Amino acid sequence: MTTQLVWFKRDLRAHDNAALMNAARLGPVLCLYIIEPSYWCNSDSSQRQFSFLRECLRDLYLHLQALNAKLYLVTGEVVDVLERLHHLQPLAALHSHMETGNVLTFERDKAVARWCAKHQIHWHEYQQQGVVRRLASRDSWSRRWEEFMTTSQCFVDQISALELPWPIESWPDWHAWNRPSDQPPQRQTGGRTVALATLRDFLDERCATYRGGISSPLSAPSACSRISPYLSWGCLSMREVVQATAEKLSMLPPDSRASKGLQGFLSRLHWHCHFIQKLESEPEIEWRNMHRGYDGLREPDWNEANFKALIEARTGWPLVDACVVMLRETGWLNFRMRAMLVSVAAYPLWLHWKPFGDWLATQFVDYEPGIHWSQMQMQSGTTGINTTRVYNPIKQAQDHDPHGRFVRRWLPVLRKVPDSWLFEPWKMPPDVQAHCGVIIGKDWPLPPVELESATRNAKNVLHARRAQPEVKSEKSAIVERHGSRLRPQTKARKAVAAQDVKQGSFEF
Repeated sequence: MTTQLVWFKRDLRAHDNAALMNAARLGPVLCLYIIEPSYWCNSDSSQRQFSFLRECLRDLYLHLQALNAKLYLVTGEVVDVLERLHHLQPLAALHSHMETGNVLTFERDKAVARWCAKHQIHWHEYQQQGVVRRLASRDSWSRRWEEFMTTSQCFVDQISALELPWPIESWPDWHAWNRPSDQPPQRQTGGRTVALATLRDFLDERCATYRGGISSPLSAPSACSRISPYLSWGCLSMREVVQATAEKLSMLPPDSRASKGLQGFLSRLHWHCHFIQKLESEPEIEWRNMHRGYDGLREPDWNEANFKALIEARTGWPLVDACVVMLRETGWLNFRMRAMLVSVAAYPLWLHWKPFGDWLATQFVDYEPGIHWSQMQMQSGTTGINTTRVYNPIKQAQDHDPHGRFVRRWLPVLRKVPDSWLFEPWKMPPDVQAHCGVIIGKDWPLPPVELESATRNAKNVLHARRAQPEVKSEKSAIVERHGSRLRPQTKARKAVAAQDVKQGSFEF
């Protein structure tokens, strides 16, 4: 019997799954998820993501079981698995969603396409969200995004299921790949069931604090929707989130806090796909500067000591180190604090965005390559089209954690430091250090650089490069390739969009 193979990738749901629906219409279906060792040994993957994935797959198994289907897990490289499967159980077609991933998955998909062509197997790839494959011009992108988000969701009632033609495999041992242990005790739980509950809680209750609450690390954990990992792994479809949000918005008074929160949230859902489209259109953004005029800007000056101080929460700047600890313990951080970490890395510490971006990617349970690498470059100043974004960690602490509650929560060593010295503890007089039990250089590190002068020098170097005629001349080509083409909007929506651009806050 020939097989309609559904290859689950980052679409871990049965609902609104075009690959599953169309395969079920064509014949008997085999549902498969392939655990790729090469992917999980890559520099941007981690055990926290692997464990989250396992929870998502367990939940997907139950949802497919309700449709009379079974999810099979196979460990191996994709082409090898397909070759083995096709030999034992001939494939009529392969069904999956399009993926905008890292360079490894990009090359893997090209290899799969070659394999399918060789064996004359039709590979049906379906649009996953607002991202468009082989987009010729950005001019029509916003219109196409809106059209896709308003189309009907996909449903499947019953599946004629097939079994895997070899014994069921067990979940692979993470440590067999010689990867480090990484189990944050407070990370979010994976799976569509939790995803739906999180979305509903946001739409019904928490959305009222979205506007004005997502910047501070104190309020952001509840003010943000917290659905980002479920979108990244496909437990929720972007289309169902947009439609559920629009439906809820239609029920609210237009001037209410909840309504304004959901308007801002909808705008950020649009920006979510806008940024992923950049990587889809130019995969090289993951490993080289978007604007080639910035090549060589930071690469020769890599400072391993500064890098280690940052990722080990030893910079001496309390808000920075508190954010790193929170990220280590939870796998999540709100956008403004993410941007601040990249800014500190890129300017006073003068670190190149790629190695630091690889480390950050491993920390985020919601790692989304399209958003991640575009933002790494934008915050580091290498896109050539964005305003220089520099976040002073002392000012950010004063603005968003004025009483030091966030810093003291994640950095217990500083709990007895007086408010007046909390964000600049290296300035404490010796008698204050002795009184609160925090000796600078022993209990708390000195910053690796003097913040103001190092930041000023970094900005001067960047702006000097930006002012070069050959660098300025390339800006228009990048705008044409990646710039937003916003459609006409109401005054209110323009204001929301302008605020989104200012904050860059498309994370949830």
